[in-house]
Amino acid sequence: MTVTAERSVPAPGIVTSGAGAGRQIGRRLRRRPAALAAGGVLALLVVVALTAPLLAQLTGQDPNAYHDDLVDSARGGVPYGSFGGISADHWLGVEPGTGRDLFTRLAYGARVSLLVALGATVVQTAVGVAAGLAAALGNRFVGQLIGRFTDVMIALPMLVLGIALTAVVPPDFPRPLLLILIIGLLDWGGVARMVRAQTLALRGLDFVDAARLSGNSTLRIARRELLPSLAAPVITYAAIKVPTAMVAEASLSFLGVGVKPPTPSWGQMLSSAQTWFRADPAYVLLPAGLLFVTVLAFTVLGDAVRTALDPREGSRLRVGTRKEREQ
Repeated sequence: MTVTAERSVPAPGIVTSGAGAGRQIGRRLRRRPAALAAGGVLALLVVVALTAPLLAQLTGQDPNAYHDDLVDSARGGVPYGSFGGISADHWLGVEPGTGRDLFTRLAYGARVSLLVALGATVVQTAVGVAAGLAAALGNRFVGQLIGRFTDVMIALPMLVLGIALTAVVPPDFPRPLLLILIIGLLDWGGVARMVRAQTLALRGLDFVDAARLSGNSTLRIARRELLPSLAAPVITYAAIKVPTAMVAEASLSFLGVGVKPPTPSWGQMLSSAQTWFRADPAYVLLPAGLLFVTVLAFTVLGDAVRTALDPREGSRLRVGTRKEREQ
């Protein structure tokens, strides 16, 4: 007897893919002003980060160039002029002590902060998905071993361990890549737990049993049957983990184990500006404000994506409207 591995109705809480579901999800996101605003902020930030070299050429400012003629050494390096040295050449003023242009440094800092946050999220999502699937589909010993190791990784203080790891890494190792590996390989436990729980809920459904009876291997079942159903919760969880990775990068850079000066990142700029906070809070508030807005935008967008992918949010996500069914 031949068993056909046809997929049945997915588990509760899982949204299947398809053009109809995609249109419904897009419609839900468009109906949320907060999600649209967050998406617009993030799109603008990405454009600024990608065009940072062009912006530097447009303003004629090198973000790493030292300008001692723009700061008053007699007053401890305070910038000349009003409002931190704001002028036609320096749109947001200059950095105290060094005279570097703040606008271009913030733009280049966005490149580093976004690169590290997105790269670390990809790494921790990949590791977490692999560990969660192995824990749910493996035998009892493998599941318990991965589960206990996941508990250990969640309990480890990431910042302390990250500082310790940077001490044994060669100094010429690229710092952005080092931060991606540290954050990504130390913060995958939450993803693994979520994937394991979702996989255990799916493992006993008809389409998985049919695929198993058809002689498919465990790896093929995971790749062809389980991963498509896990896409929605994994994407949602990853969107929420991006701001966590960004804060972790800023914290490590603030503590001095991130990118090395004069390469700018928002965390490194916060660390440099703490000396000048009493003289002028703007040097701290600019990178801190951008970090706050970016983290808030990622959080709002991630929550909106989670709500849009939730099949309980509205009764027409999978069925669609009558017009869509007729099409």
